[in-house]
Parts: sequence; structure tokens; C-alpha cells
Amino acid sequence: MERIDGRPYNYLRKVKITPNYLAHPAGSVLIEMGGTKVVCSVTFEQGVPGWMRAQGVSGGWVTSEYGMLPASTQARNQREATRGKQSGRTMEIQRLIGRSFRSVIDLKALGTNTVYIDCDVIDADGGTRCASITGASVALQLAFRKLVAQKVLHHFPMRENVAAVSVGMKNGEILLDLCYEEDSSADVDMNVIMTESGKIIEVQGTAEEVPFSRGELNKMLDTAQTGLERLFGFQHAALGGGEPRKPREPQVPLGNIGAALESLNL
Repeated sequence: MERIDGRPYNYLRKVKITPNYLAHPAGSVLIEMGGTKVVCSVTFEQGVPGWMRAQGVSGGWVTSEYGMLPASTQARNQREATRGKQSGRTMEIQRLIGRSFRSVIDLKALGTNTVYIDCDVIDADGGTRCASITGASVALQLAFRKLVAQKVLHHFPMRENVAAVSVGMKNGEILLDLCYEEDSSADVDMNVIMTESGKIIEVQGTAEEVPFSRGELNKMLDTAQTGLERLFGFQHAALGGGEPRKPREPQVPLGNIGAALESLNL
């Protein structure tokens, strides 16, 4: 099946990550994935949520906020502040971003401080939550570098990078990194969040009208992992590692994710 922009089924859209995009945060990037553009910023503040103090939980906290500019979509998107409440979608996405990074950050190394991840979509063409996670990973690395250099933190708290990508199926064919038009008409829509060492943080997958098989699930996960390997290369380049590197051999070889899932009887 020919894709809207002519890409092969397993190709990402054009990716660009601009580091230090904003002047004030500890770390920030502008990430562009095709027509989707997200500003990701990280700020570090003293204090932790009240529930942590009340329960005597030690260490710091990592949380996230996500939003879309009114003109980021084709039809104007009303500001949630004007509506007086956040949508269920917004709350779901910002919780996803927060827990994705709490899984790779040593919260005790933060002291009694909170890391705020802000992801603001300025142009939306599908995959905004995935772009937010991929960009936020770079913004966090930049922020922690600065905080360690300034001796605000004694140890670098982030164990590894995190990236996310969408994958789906349409007319029986697998597609990687769907644009909005592809996503809105896909039979299956899935988001895969993974660490650079090949460990899965979260998989969100839904069949719209056509259910998918275990074999198709395995193929979608393998396709997503090849895309994630490329995204880790773009992250390293943005962090000063030169040109995007070629994908390394993943810790979990392609094709073995499905076997791992089967061993868990999922």
C-alpha cells in the first residue's frame, strides 16, 4: 500500500531535534516528526507533592504537563484553561509521560525536589504523545547535565534514554509512525514506549474495527522497535553525539519480543 507521503511502511517521518530551544528551563528541545512539532522543557523546583510528605515517602518526584496550542490543529482547539478543565485525553497523556520517565530516573537522587516536564504541541499531525516522550528524554538529559555541573545534584539520576513511536495497521499492512490522516483511518493504532536497552515501558494498542492476531502484534512490536532504534540515534545526535548513528543491535533481538510476550501468557 502506498503511503500518503510515499514512505516505505517501516520508515519514520523526517525527524529533527533542536536542543536548548528555550532560554529559561534547565533543559529544552523542539522536536519535529513530520508535521508534528512539540516544545519539551524541564524545570527543577524545590519541594515535593503533599502526598509524599504526608506518607513519609523519601526522594523526589517527576511529573508532566501536556497541552496543545489552539492553532496546532486544523480546526481551532479551545484552550483547556478557557473550558475550565482538562480533557480525559490530556490527563491520560501527561500521566503516561510522567510514569514513563519515573521508570528510568532514580527519584532518591533528586533529593526533596520535583522535576516538571512540560510538553506543548505547536503543530499536530499525529503522534504527539510519542514525539513528546522522545523529545522530553533529550530535555531531561540536558537538564540533568546542567544540574550536576552546577552541583545542584550529586549524581546523574537518569539511567537511560526513552523513546516512543506509533505503529498501526491499515488494510492488513503495518505502518510505522503514522501521520494524522493515516492514524484517523487505521484499523489498529498502537503506541510503543521503550528504553534504549530494549525494555518495554508501555504498549497502548487498540483495534478500531478489525481485530489483530498475536502474530500481527509481534510484527508491529518488531517494526516499532526498528523505528525506536533510529529515534535513539537522533537523541544521541541532539545531545552532542554527532550525526544520527546507525541503529545498533537491540538488546532484545527483533522477533524475540513476541516470544517474550508469549512466555508471559499475555
